[in-house]
Amino acid sequence: MINWKRAIKLVFSEKVEVVEESDREVRSVSRSMKVPSVVRLMGFVRFRRKEAKFSRKNIYARDHYACQYCGRHLPGDDLTCDHVIPRSRGGKTAWNNIVTCCVPCNRKKGGRTPEEARMHLRKKPARPSWLWGFYARFHSKRPPDEWRTYLRLKPQME
Repeated sequence: MINWKRAIKLVFSEKVEVVEESDREVRSVSRSMKVPSVVRLMGFVRFRRKEAKFSRKNIYARDHYACQYCGRHLPGDDLTCDHVIPRSRGGKTAWNNIVTCCVPCNRKKGGRTPEEARMHLRKKPARPSWLWGFYARFHSKRPPDEWRTYLRLKPQME
């Protein structure tokens, strides 16, 4: 996904072709044009393999905004990050030791390991692949309606 300014620059540099235009219009002193809403690259662009950035938002996305102990799906404001092996016991703040957790489960677990608290992880935490970051970027938000024709999407429950 790119913003409209970048799309217009790519149109003028002939790197993309406009497939669909929006109703919005931009004007300069000598010209006006409709803002592109769907563009097609004229050539193949290699993606640099980037590792997924370690952040709270990406941890929530990796775990599908669900508590890894009880399985409840919650909005980001109602979730916390839990160290599987507590930091007080040498646990690191890393992809393979952090999971998404609801507040009640986090309180119940406290400073213990899941085994000591008699709680079970639904999925073992792991570093996501670079492709996951690409997938998360395009599937975390609802794409514009103009894109539906061009994307293969799972049906959304409304």
